[in-house]
Amino acid sequence: MSSTHPLKDQIALLIGIALETVAPDAPVSLEIERPKNSAHGDFSSNAALQLARPLKRNPRELAQLILTELPKSPLIARAEIAGAGFINFHLTPAAWHGLVPQIRSAGATFGHSDAGKGHKVLVEFVSANPTGPLHVGHGRQAALGDAICNLYAAQGWDVYREFYYNDAGVQIATLANSVQARAKGLKPGDAGWPEAAYNGDYIADIAADFLARKTMKSDDREFTASGNADDLDSIRQFAVAYLRHEQDLDLKAFAVRFDHYYLESSLYTSGRVEATVKRLIEAGKTYEQDGALWLRTTDYGDDKDRVMKKSDGTYTYFVPDIAYHIAKRERGYERAINIQGTDHHGTIARVRAGLQAAGGSLRSSGAPTGVPLAGAANVGIPEGYPDYLLHTMVRVMRGGEEVKISKRAGSYVTLRDLIEWASKDAVRFFLLSRKADTEYIFDVDLAIAKNTDNPVYYVQYAHARICRVFEEWGGQPAALDGVDLAPLTAPHELALMQRLAEYPETVAAAAKELAPHLLVHYLGVLAGDFHAWYNAEKFLVDDAATKLARLALADATRIAIVNGLALLGVSAPEKM
Repeated sequence: MSSTHPLKDQIALLIGIALETVAPDAPVSLEIERPKNSAHGDFSSNAALQLARPLKRNPRELAQLILTELPKSPLIARAEIAGAGFINFHLTPAAWHGLVPQIRSAGATFGHSDAGKGHKVLVEFVSANPTGPLHVGHGRQAALGDAICNLYAAQGWDVYREFYYNDAGVQIATLANSVQARAKGLKPGDAGWPEAAYNGDYIADIAADFLARKTMKSDDREFTASGNADDLDSIRQFAVAYLRHEQDLDLKAFAVRFDHYYLESSLYTSGRVEATVKRLIEAGKTYEQDGALWLRTTDYGDDKDRVMKKSDGTYTYFVPDIAYHIAKRERGYERAINIQGTDHHGTIARVRAGLQAAGGSLRSSGAPTGVPLAGAANVGIPEGYPDYLLHTMVRVMRGGEEVKISKRAGSYVTLRDLIEWASKDAVRFFLLSRKADTEYIFDVDLAIAKNTDNPVYYVQYAHARICRVFEEWGGQPAALDGVDLAPLTAPHELALMQRLAEYPETVAAAAKELAPHLLVHYLGVLAGDFHAWYNAEKFLVDDAATKLARLALADATRIAIVNGLALLGVSAPEKM
């Protein structure tokens, strides 16, 4: 089905036919909108206002000409001129009735489109270094990333899910030293305990399994411990495998999957980082000062130039990021979306500046075999690549008090804590219910409440109610194919059909704007419309025509709820 409102295209088609007579050569962009005030009709067009200036005509006169030439349609009850020259359309109940069989015929594909067919997008999310359990911030990122992947897939895009992390560097060294200290019998507070260390109970668990020479297997690595507390490299590799395995368990419980795990260290071992730096130097985009190598990021809108290579010879963190994003583009991903915390805000200008500064031929002398040099020309890296969605952290309330510490993690609430306290469905729905950059307070008590104050329960309960009606009816949905929907004239029924018509547009907007909260809000409103109808009307009435028509509408509503929840990664229970 189309990603736009199912009836907007039909209204636009009728206006277009009228314009072939009224203004056959005049440029006009047909914008069909839903009036904020329902008294102004179901749809409104400003076509006459757009044409007034180029045709040098009064817009109300043009509006009248358009109405005169407008073809007769069973969709339109009446059309009238309003204000300066708007045309308001009031639709017949039959116009809305036509949506019900369309929705039921589309089934699981209702709300999907092929707008992104032939296009590839890479979504990078979670990307947590394996130094400890995933926290609730990672949970928000996982929910956002998975929902955005689902939304893009529903728009026809070829979606690739990637997890980027580092298995070396300062944080991993701190992890290895912490586990080694535990393996040697030390604990936080003891003399000799590292000043910079991870203090959570999970460090002791890793040390115990290391000494037991266990084998740890994650989605992207496997390692067997040597058991030697003096073997720091073995401890490092084992700890990374252990925590990657723990991350896998958390993500599986959260129903999140990845297509690929990309190691930051591979950018160095493959020669990509060196190749990127060389290209930037050759392009004249760098200079040396105070023993460091600087990138001229101010040429691309940054507030100051940035150090690329420090005086000690090590690279700053955004250099491998530039190399990584060139690799994304070379792999054919015309769009890349990075979902990160707001603490990464400073990275955006630097990475984008680096990608533009690296413009030029992909191939240059001295490139490592099989490694294309950094360059934007041949891979077509546009300004603004990649896209970023930044999210704020999450505060957790339980029993009226803020929860800040997890015994296992030592200093923060984990994603696993949240799932165990509430549920996967509640955590996902709640974490997606606000715009990503809005601070969010997760109320555990509300998330577990079995009443309509709980927003996820409210939506799921609407689905369960529909399933109960069908169970009481005892018939098969296929028996509703082709039923006469003329009995659907009650205000709640028309309101519900009008809401269902908005679903495809909502899905498209949520994808385009990287805003799953739009779909969460829509589902809440749709559930409210259904509950209001359920409370106002009996479904299984004696009149067969009315009963079947209402069941068909209920079935269409069920489809929209199931499809919407699925895009959010939330289940639709049949009983509650």
